[in-house]
Amino acid sequence: MGWLFLALSLYGALYTLNAFAPLRRGRVLYAWSFVSSWLTTEGALFHVAWQVVVSGVFVWLGALGSWPGRVGLVVCLASWTGLLVLFGQSRRAGRAIEASLGELTPGASAVRYRRRDVRLHRNVEYRRAGGHRLRMDILEPAAPRRAGERRPALVQIHGGAWILGFKDRQALPLMHLMAANGWVVFNIDYRLSPTATWPDHLVDCKAAVAWVREHADDYGVDASFVAVTGGSAGGHLSALMALTANDPRYQPGFEAADTSVQAAVPFYGVYDWTNSSGAFPEEFHRWILEPLVVKEFLDDDPQRFADASPLVLVRAAVASGRPVAAPPMLVVHGTRDTLAPVVDARTFTTELAAASDNEVLYVELPGAQHAFDTFRSPRTNRMVQGVHRFLAAIHARHEAVAPDESAPGPTPDPTPNRTPVR
Repeated sequence: MGWLFLALSLYGALYTLNAFAPLRRGRVLYAWSFVSSWLTTEGALFHVAWQVVVSGVFVWLGALGSWPGRVGLVVCLASWTGLLVLFGQSRRAGRAIEASLGELTPGASAVRYRRRDVRLHRNVEYRRAGGHRLRMDILEPAAPRRAGERRPALVQIHGGAWILGFKDRQALPLMHLMAANGWVVFNIDYRLSPTATWPDHLVDCKAAVAWVREHADDYGVDASFVAVTGGSAGGHLSALMALTANDPRYQPGFEAADTSVQAAVPFYGVYDWTNSSGAFPEEFHRWILEPLVVKEFLDDDPQRFADASPLVLVRAAVASGRPVAAPPMLVVHGTRDTLAPVVDARTFTTELAAASDNEVLYVELPGAQHAFDTFRSPRTNRMVQGVHRFLAAIHARHEAVAPDESAPGPTPDPTPNRTPVR
C-alpha cells in the first residue's frame, strides 16, 4: 500500500511540475504536456481537493506504516503547495489586468449574469463558400431593446490551428458576459484546412463582419461599431482583421463591403508566420502551416507567409513610412503558453504600440497556459471582466464622437438588401 501511494503521489507531482515548466518541444510528449499543464493550471484547486481525498483513503488503509508511504505523503504536500501557488497566480490575474487598463477611461462595470439573461440563435447561415454552409451563433441580451436602441457588436473567432475547432466550445464565459451586458455577439464558423487554403479563413471572417453590418437592423446592432475577438488561430485572425480593413485582396465578390472593426481583442494569438524570432518549433511550419494551411513552403513563397503575419504587416508599414491603421487593441497572452510563444505577443504589441495612433494595451498573465479562458476559473473571470471594461470604454468614446443619427440626412432605403455575402 505504501509503494502504491508513493507511485500515485509521484504521478500527481509530475503534473504539478509540468504545469510550472511545460515541455515546449518534442514529438512524443508535447501534446500531453500542453493538455496536462492547461488543465492542472486552470483547475488547480480541484486537483488539490481530489488528491486530498485519495490521500486520506490511503492513510486510512495504513499507507503511512511504511517509509514509501511516508515519503509519498511528503511528495503530496509539496505538490499541493505548488498547486496552491498556481491557484494564487490565477486569482492575482486581476493585478495584471488593472496594470494594463489602469490609464484607460473606465467603461461601464459588467454585471453578473445568468443564462436566462441571454437569448441564443443557433446556426444562422451567413455565407456559402467552397461547398460549405458557414454558420454563426448569435447571442443577444434577453431584455427587449428600448425604442431606437442600437447595441454594439462583437464577432468571436474560434481557434484550432486553422484546421479544427468549434464555435460552440470556446470563449463561452466572455460571450455570455458581453451579451448579458448589452452586446450582440456573433460567434462564427469559418472554413478550415486542409480543405481550405489560406487566405480562405480570413475571407470568411471578413464576410461575417460584412453580414453583421447588412443585418444590423435585424438584431438592433450599431453598424458603426463592430469589435472582434478570438483565441489562438482566432487571435491571429482577429489581429489581421484589425490590420487589413477593407483590403480587396481578402474580399473577393464583396470588395465594396465595410469590413473594418472598431476594436480588437486577440487572445494568445500567433503574430508572425515567418518565425523571424525563431520562437516556434520547426514542426509548426512542417506539420501545420506548410502542408495543411498555406500549402506552400516558407522558403519558396516567403511573401505569402509575410502577408499573413500581423507583425510583418506592422514592420512593412513602418519601413515604408505609411501610418499603421489599427483600431484600439487589447492583446492577451500567458507567460507559460506552449503553443503560441509569449515572445511573439510581446514583440507584436511593442512594435504596434510604437506605430499606431490608437491604444495598444497588453495583458500578460503570469502562469497562464494556452486556451486558459475555455472554461470559467478565477483567472478567466477576471480577464473577461477586463475585456468588458476595455470594450465598454472604447464603445463609450465612440458614441461620444459619433454623429447624431437624429440629424437630417439622406433618406434610408426602405428595402435594404438582405442577401447574405457569398
